[in-house]
Amino acid sequence: MKPLFNYIQLLVMLECLILAAGYFIVSKSDIGINFGETALLSAIFMLVALLSIIIFLRGQKRDAASQTMHSLVSVTLKFLLELVLAFLWFFVAKKTKLSSVVLFFVLYLTFTLFSILIMVKTLKSKSL
Repeated sequence: MKPLFNYIQLLVMLECLILAAGYFIVSKSDIGINFGETALLSAIFMLVALLSIIIFLRGQKRDAASQTMHSLVSVTLKFLLELVLAFLWFFVAKKTKLSSVVLFFVLYLTFTLFSILIMVKTLKSKSL
């Protein structure tokens, strides 16, 4: 339970850092996005990453076959949820300006790298 709590703390600190940077960038420049878009999108990405990390770490407490299945489910669910988010963001909400597209992919890459680094760090000490 302790590693999960530590990873949640890191994820919340990353979210706070992203929100602070987003507020600073939006307030000091005129790039065509507002802070609400940044906050909403980063919060959704944070929740998806949190769900993925919880599923992955839950599987690390199980036997070897279950660990592999939990890892695959974690990565697949993260991918599918972010694919649905991309569909909703670009096609339903019609956020197709260059600034919105760049914001989406920067946040996507940030939270994906965070999730991957946690998984790699965990698997470094305990392989599947």
